[in-house]
Amino acid sequence: MAERLAFDATDELLATVAWSRISEPGEHVAGALVRALGPVAALDWVRSESQQPPGVPPHIGWQAAAARWRPRLQALDPRRELEAIRRRSGTVVLPDDPRWPRRLDDLGDRRPMCLYVLGSARIASITHRAVAVVGARACTDYGRHVARELGVGLTGRGVTVVSGGAFGIDAAVHKAAVVEGGPALAVMAGGLDRLYPRDNLELLEEVIENGAVVSEAPPGTAPMRQRFLARNRLIAALSEATVVVEAAWRSGALSTARQAAELLRPVGAVPGAVTSMASSGCHRLLREGVAVCVTDVGEVLELTAGLEPAAEEPFTQPGLLDGLGPQEARVLDALPVRAAAEVDNLVRVCGLSVTETLGALGLLEMAGRVERSGAGWRRRQS
Repeated sequence: MAERLAFDATDELLATVAWSRISEPGEHVAGALVRALGPVAALDWVRSESQQPPGVPPHIGWQAAAARWRPRLQALDPRRELEAIRRRSGTVVLPDDPRWPRRLDDLGDRRPMCLYVLGSARIASITHRAVAVVGARACTDYGRHVARELGVGLTGRGVTVVSGGAFGIDAAVHKAAVVEGGPALAVMAGGLDRLYPRDNLELLEEVIENGAVVSEAPPGTAPMRQRFLARNRLIAALSEATVVVEAAWRSGALSTARQAAELLRPVGAVPGAVTSMASSGCHRLLREGVAVCVTDVGEVLELTAGLEPAAEEPFTQPGLLDGLGPQEARVLDALPVRAAAEVDNLVRVCGLSVTETLGALGLLEMAGRVERSGAGWRRRQS
């Protein structure tokens, strides 16, 4: 006899949110079942006494997985999750939503069921150009300095910084991004009703204002160790490339780097002193050929050179490009939010020729939208 539920199990949103509660993050058996049947039919099978899911290949893990999921059906009501996230002015983004970042689809059956979002729900746009910068919580002053420099440099070039919101390297790079006024993205291991770590709450609220904080775990989920490891695959998948600034020999940041390598994403590692235990994990990635050596933002951007951009439009300040032709819009959008950019760098970012870029800059200057600044150009502040 099927388990009775307190909610409408035929509603796709409710069924998907229910799956985010009854399955663990990154659980490939749940992902395979939902992908084959859809969230509603998959939930129906879990509620039933059937031995084999209809229409899917035999799998030795079906019954063991169902035994894990069925106890969570008791008192299950995804309406609570939706109400909890809406109380914080948050959103739930499903895989068929245009705002869904398509890079997550590369995870296959380990793709998240949905994303809970605080801040801008346009995750596809925010991650149009994105680089993950991760590293040790117990970082050195050297690591913190490098993380800040990368955060400033990437944000100034229109690249979203993705990280985990933790102490150390994560906090340093997020802080640099929000100070520069650019979007940042923090990926949590637990529910968004309890942002973790609590001591970074003020910083995470700034990230929400400038970009977004996301999680695949529903509200009320504790950030347990295995969920941090599962979270790392999202950081890697959301980004065009991953950079490890500092990491000890067994640092969790190494797991993010290896997840990125498995997804065929470029990986960079910042070298440190050979006597520094804080950099031993970075040196390990370099020695094993998982990562290439990077020392500044230019070398980080080389990791993404030649990669196909996402199909979604980039995250842009509303109204910024109104009334502009296509080339002027591309050049203005490519200019850093606050810093100036030299023409050579601007050409690489906007994808136009030098002649086209200079022509667009001339028109933008006559329109009062840009101004010269030393050897470069910057947006004119209104």
